[in-house]
Amino acid sequence: MMTENFFQMNLTERQVNAISNLGLAHMGDSVFELLCRSYLCSRGETTADRLHHDTVELVKAPSQARFADAMLPLLTQQELALYRRGKNAHVHAVPKGATAAQYAKATGVEALFGALYLMGQTKRLNNLFCQVMEVLYGV
Repeated sequence: MMTENFFQMNLTERQVNAISNLGLAHMGDSVFELLCRSYLCSRGETTADRLHHDTVELVKAPSQARFADAMLPLLTQQELALYRRGKNAHVHAVPKGATAAQYAKATGVEALFGALYLMGQTKRLNNLFCQVMEVLYGV
């Protein structure tokens, strides 16, 4: 029987460093989307269609690139290194509707968020998310 609490991860920095850049981005993609969905629900979004539309707007690469630009001044040196790891990852395709630069920044955000989540730094993760959302959307 598994006893790991996958809602409260607590990997060491060494364990996180052993995960590939795109592996961290894979994790961070879901973490970022969960934060966005939670944010929208907390604001009283009521229909599934509206929630879906607004979630897609927040998580697409151009929006995440704007998020990255607002977030960078808030990062510690360790966090900046994790962001750069993701930003410099070698991706094989860029989605339609995004530039390579936007997609690189989005991958950086996702890698950082994945690493913070996996290290159990959810308070810091939430704090960064809230600070940037306030800067970008005034909430």
